Amino acid sequence: MYDATKQSLTPFFEPRSVAIVGASGTPGKAGYEAIRNLQANAYPGHIYPVNPRGGEILGLPVMASIGTLPDGVDVAIIILPAEATPQAVRECASRGIGHVALMAGGFAEVDETGVEAQNELLTIIRETGIRVLGPNISGHASTPQSYTSAFFPLGKIRRGTVSVIAQTGNFLTHTMRYILTGEHFGVARVIGLGNKVDVDEVDALEYLADDPETSAIIMYLESFKRPARFLSVAREVSRRKPIVMLKSGMTEAGKQAAVAHTAAMATEDRLVDGMLRQSGIVRLEEYTDLILAAKALSMVPLPKGNRVGFLAPSGAMLVVLTDLCVRLGLEVPTVTDETVARLHEISPPYIRMRNPVDIWASATVNGVEFGYREGMEALLKDPTIDAVVPILMLTRDTGIPPFDFIVDLAQRYPEKPILVGFSGDADCMEECKAFLEPRNIPTFPVLEQPFKALAILARCHEAMLGNH
Repeated sequence: MYDATKQSLTPFFEPRSVAIVGASGTPGKAGYEAIRNLQANAYPGHIYPVNPRGGEILGLPVMASIGTLPDGVDVAIIILPAEATPQAVRECASRGIGHVALMAGGFAEVDETGVEAQNELLTIIRETGIRVLGPNISGHASTPQSYTSAFFPLGKIRRGTVSVIAQTGNFLTHTMRYILTGEHFGVARVIGLGNKVDVDEVDALEYLADDPETSAIIMYLESFKRPARFLSVAREVSRRKPIVMLKSGMTEAGKQAAVAHTAAMATEDRLVDGMLRQSGIVRLEEYTDLILAAKALSMVPLPKGNRVGFLAPSGAMLVVLTDLCVRLGLEVPTVTDETVARLHEISPPYIRMRNPVDIWASATVNGVEFGYREGMEALLKDPTIDAVVPILMLTRDTGIPPFDFIVDLAQRYPEKPILVGFSGDADCMEECKAFLEPRNIPTFPVLEQPFKALAILARCHEAMLGNH
């Protein structure tokens, strides 16, 4: 549907060769780490470092200038100061390089001199037709092609099915570093936008709309460059792929911070809220929600509705978490008589069984695995339940069950997502996470998080029904 955009942007994500303009032989410098990241990801294309000093960097011969690059270079990663960037872009265009990613900050987000440099970039783009990501980005990534322009030391970026559009550098820097070391999901594409001198959120969304590698889209934006077009595209795409967004600048102080960050023009937040609702985009409230959403969308199907069944080892948790569900827009329904009867069968008579399920008495009498397995299956079978959240109580003293039963239940009830929460020993939680998440069962160390993630998924399902 968006063939022109796809054709125009594809070299950013499927480059056969890349030039690093501003390459460096000094470990830790951006022009060194960009090359190291490409090598760590086993990028199969040609890498051409460019530096007037020549020589060799990380085993690669260095080109003395952009003009000496061979024909057919698809993308240039330009890691130069802001004042030197426009001339480098012009030289790339003259050399036939049609796509550049600009890393430098110091443009319109800083001062008048930066505004002038950014205007110069606009002139070059108009004159040459070159496509530009940035400036003021930390790179982009395309894991199906083992490619990234990131200059933050990341190593190999794990492949996944979710793509990210980010008007911030920190997603492809320290946030990605956390995901790679602390989580088990990966990404398909990451598109840094920065100051959006050329490629903007509309272009990025149109590219991902028909991208077979992308099953869901995560967005962080500080401003809309073309709000009417964005609304039109998002309304169509959100019926096919879930889209979630953190739009910052909700407060006056946040708006001022956005101007300083990416020269973003503030928009009245009520207008943003209405626009996102109309477009079918699920709006997030906190930065951490981006990671919760990415994890859940990577691992489980969308629920068919917002009705949750959950089990916990504490009556107080049942009450507190039920309150949370209501606040999040999740329903905690009354289950069928058959389900109640089954829950009573697996539990001592002194516990009143219902949804939510007070599971610990059953686990104490019958064993942790039996209690949770039978309790979860009773809820999964129930026609009034769309998703199940077990809060596992894990300690060495009370017994750690083998976790295969959860994987088995997820495989036998594939239409109902299972999101696992924890209480107990931190090291036991880590063991459970390390077992379940590579098998596509998301786990969450903070009690509220599985419910927050599920609420996001339920809102995505609602949006995909076209109710906007």
